[in-house]
Amino acid sequence: MANAASGMAVHDDCKLKFLELKAKRTYRFIVFKIEEKQKQVIVEKLGEPTQSYEDFTASLPADECRYAVYDFDFVTAENCQKSRIFFIAWSPDTSRVRSKMIYASSKDRFKRELDGIQVELQATDPTEMGLDVIRSRAN
Repeated sequence: MANAASGMAVHDDCKLKFLELKAKRTYRFIVFKIEEKQKQVIVEKLGEPTQSYEDFTASLPADECRYAVYDFDFVTAENCQKSRIFFIAWSPDTSRVRSKMIYASSKDRFKRELDGIQVELQATDPTEMGLDVIRSRAN
């Protein structure tokens, strides 16, 4: 299950919760964390469908890396309700170098496990994943 390049396994719960977000819209967002000791990616936090984008950004630690998936609802210029599933690689400048390296080297493999991601963002500070950025990337 672990991969030779980064050595990180992906806990089954990550894929199951992502499928629930994608198919049933059970969650608004999911925050994933790498457990370095167990060498695997786990689910750290699940956001209720009623939670806002502000709730989501507040759940990301200011000085630690995370992966996150956010289900963004929006209305197009033609007045159609749409949704986009965002994958966000959160890697703040203040996080440990080792942590940034582990998250960077494991990202592509982890992302492949989550089938159905439509937009990917890399963010090192909150302005790089502000709601305006999300809106512009959704269209």
